[in-house]
Amino acid sequence: MSPVFDCHDEAQLLAGMRQARQAIGRGELVVLPTDTVYGVAADAFSARAVHGLLEAKGRGRQSPPPVLVAGVATLRALVAEVPEPVERLVEAFWPGGLTIVLPAQPSLSWDLGDTFGTVAVRMPANNLALELLEETGPLAVSSANLTGQAAAITAADAQRMLGDSVAVYLDGGPSLTGIASTIVDATSLVGSGSAPLVRVLREGAVARTDLRGGLGDLLEPDPTPGDSPGEQS
Repeated sequence: MSPVFDCHDEAQLLAGMRQARQAIGRGELVVLPTDTVYGVAADAFSARAVHGLLEAKGRGRQSPPPVLVAGVATLRALVAEVPEPVERLVEAFWPGGLTIVLPAQPSLSWDLGDTFGTVAVRMPANNLALELLEETGPLAVSSANLTGQAAAITAADAQRMLGDSVAVYLDGGPSLTGIASTIVDATSLVGSGSAPLVRVLREGAVARTDLRGGLGDLLEPDPTPGDSPGEQS
């Protein structure tokens, strides 16, 4: 059975972080707490590891995972451009529950699935996650659940669903909110498009009203009653 480390215990934390780093280096999966829900993580630059992540969740290449980063410098290295409105979003909501989709840096050698040249990036507001990201580099991270089931808000939830497909579980206690990140598509802000508009792909931890405070009319119009919300990953 895959080990679970109680990260409130200093000895277990040190051992768990060491084993998590080693597991990521071997192309294996790690479950970790974030500021939203628990995530299952893999080396973003290992196609085999990312495939294993999707397989563990019961998903295909059509559902590529977001990438978690330790800071804005890594965001700049992963995307083709960071437009000024996105700079405002990052300043206001990072670290935190906002995932931003942008065109990926074309020179990167990775395979996250059917991304169509984009990447979804987030900086989590969780010290344990940030420490691991500082040591491993960018991680492909999706919510730690089987597709169609609720996202895990405890390490035990994640273990119940994902079992031994994950090498190491880092238990940071229950998620504070259990609300997944908001995902916005800002790809139209890059390039020479005539009608740039930021779209909300999934409602979550950051409210539309807060996004509109930073983006104004660059944010798509609010949905009308009956529109369906985005799907949880």
